[in-house]
Amino acid sequence: MPWQHKVAYLIGQPVGISLSNGQGTSGVLCDVSDGKLLVIEYLYHTQFALKKYDFHMIQDVNGFPPCYNQRLY
Repeated sequence: MPWQHKVAYLIGQPVGISLSNGQGTSGVLCDVSDGKLLVIEYLYHTQFALKKYDFHMIQDVNGFPPCYNQRLY
């Protein structure tokens, strides 16, 4: 399924974003508007940034898989 069809279901969820230049990023998908994804990303300590990614920069978007409560000892 093309990523453009998935993003509406991923708003408010943690996502991984593959960029066309080979890099990637992750954060919480806040909104999709005007040909851009708005993603809140963690920077440092208690700092977060709302970043905008143009559709032409994006290769794929995927939601995070669920966590299974497995304790590591």
